[in-house]
Amino acid sequence: QVQLVESGGGLVQAGGSLRLSCAASTRTFSSLQMGWFRQAPGKEREFVAIISGSGLSTAYPDSVKGRFTISRDNAKNTVYLQMNSLKPEDTAVYYCAAIRRPYNPYVKSDEYDFWGQGTQVTVSS
Repeated sequence: QVQLVESGGGLVQAGGSLRLSCAASTRTFSSLQMGWFRQAPGKEREFVAIISGSGLSTAYPDSVKGRFTISRDNAKNTVYLQMNSLKPEDTAVYYCAAIRRPYNPYVKSDEYDFWGQGTQVTVSS
């Protein structure tokens, strides 16, 4: 069992930045593919970013590409999501997730094995 704990959410003005962190309780963190998702009220969960176990491969949807950056520190069992140029439409609860499979940028959210509790990000206009 892997526990994931997100932090770093908050209220920020449009154009601002936030960095989310997700700490994992596991000895095999580097073998996990890690993803970030978000869900706004009344909307479906949306894929935000994914990173391979080594950190060498990443993928993003067009909605955040060029503004968000996913990274990881395997020594600290932590994955990060740096969010720049935030927009009001980025407002959502952000979740990190882990999957015990080789890197696949097309993996669906329901295939992830573990989820965090989420952290709220609110972007004011």
